[in-house]
Amino acid sequence: MPDDAAISANAQTDSPLARQATWLSQYQYGLRLSEQGTVISVGDGIAWITGLPSARMDEVVQLEDGSNALVFHLAHDRLGAIILHQTSQLIAGTQVFLTGKRLSIGVGNALLGRVIDPLGIPLDGTGAISFSASRLLDVRSPPIIARDFVAQPMYTGNKMIDTMIPIGKGQRQLIIGDNGSGKSTLAIDTVINQHAKDVYCIYVLIGQKRSTVVNTIETLRRNEAMTYTVVVVAEATAMPGMKYLAPFAGCAVAEAWMAAGHDTLIVYDDLSTHARSYRELSLLLRKPPGREAYPGDIFFLHSRLLERSTRLSAKEGGGSMTALPIIETEQGEIAAYIPTNLISITDGQIYFDRQLFARGFLPAIDVTRSVSRIGGNAQHPAIKKEAGRMKLDYLQFLELEVFTRFGSRLEASMEARIRRGQLLREILKQDLLTPLSVEFQMAWLLAYNEQLLDNLEPEQVKASLTHLQEQVKNASIHIDESRDQWKMLVRTWLK
Repeated sequence: MPDDAAISANAQTDSPLARQATWLSQYQYGLRLSEQGTVISVGDGIAWITGLPSARMDEVVQLEDGSNALVFHLAHDRLGAIILHQTSQLIAGTQVFLTGKRLSIGVGNALLGRVIDPLGIPLDGTGAISFSASRLLDVRSPPIIARDFVAQPMYTGNKMIDTMIPIGKGQRQLIIGDNGSGKSTLAIDTVINQHAKDVYCIYVLIGQKRSTVVNTIETLRRNEAMTYTVVVVAEATAMPGMKYLAPFAGCAVAEAWMAAGHDTLIVYDDLSTHARSYRELSLLLRKPPGREAYPGDIFFLHSRLLERSTRLSAKEGGGSMTALPIIETEQGEIAAYIPTNLISITDGQIYFDRQLFARGFLPAIDVTRSVSRIGGNAQHPAIKKEAGRMKLDYLQFLELEVFTRFGSRLEASMEARIRRGQLLREILKQDLLTPLSVEFQMAWLLAYNEQLLDNLEPEQVKASLTHLQEQVKNASIHIDESRDQWKMLVRTWLK
């Protein structure tokens, strides 16, 4: 055991005065060069700065008052910076210093269950977060040689999507439709459905009202989804720079888990607001406007974000990032500038129709305008086989239904097909926040294809499916069981 004298000597060595004396004894005079800039104007979340000729794009600069900003525009005599953190003392004339650092965010499992802003600062009031690593917000997407084929299904728990518009792990599937048509609800359902599936979820809320943010977080908490989810928030009152950075922050968090070999799901809610915030920043920084006043690189902005979602090869760890970007249309105008940009970037879209919503068909997904260009390759073979027959019946029904509007008498065979189509439409309806298991999807598909539900009236469908769902939940059958085994059990359950 050390004696008291040794302990006293160590305490003196570790004291602040001792450390300061050591620093002074080792200090050497020398020439040091540093750049110092000056803020010439501040407003709308933007700072104009002069005197930093060595500043680089996306470099963080430190201001004398304690604020910091991100270099976003370089001109011949000044630079424009996005203010990340602003104090009340920030005024014109404040000194600015280079840091040589790029913007990064803390990543890792410590984020699970937390609500953060795009800089990684917690917003949930439950204490600071201890990060073991950090990651740059904006990096290059994985090269082609580091990617693998999409071969595993990402189940959403939605009847229509898991059967007719399937999504695979590593896919980018756009959710598009008018405001208030159910887009965010579908995304939340998908997050809730990842319970016990070893998928880390990131939900990015961009420019949403505080009430919407609180409702989303409470819904996730109520359904025990926050244990595997992190929520990144840049609410409507945030500065435009924070709304611009929010999706990149969420992507960096997901990318860290993907690089570690995990499957991740990220929701961008929504990229319409993100595009508008980027347009606002660009106009404030006097960049030349393009179509609809959006800057010319708006396509590049979203493509470099969404290209980071992929499935990595086994050599790179085999992780995946599935992206569900949400985009808002106005009066169903799918051919607008930003929606067409994102349709061309992503691997398919799920289109929500306002008219279907008004008629009470929920979720209001228009199958005729929705497509998945990759997910079918990742769909389970049994589901794919059963869903193919069902989808053909449904599309034929939508065409034949037009004839019923004329009120003329139809052939018996056509009437039977229309009746089955109406039955299928009732089957496809689904309540909010009720994601369904893949085993139940198999059960109702087989019941429909084997005409085990044909004797039901439309008002009896919901009760029959609820009974079938309970039976599937209590049974131990797996999706990989033979079709004959499934058919026998479904017949028994529906007697």
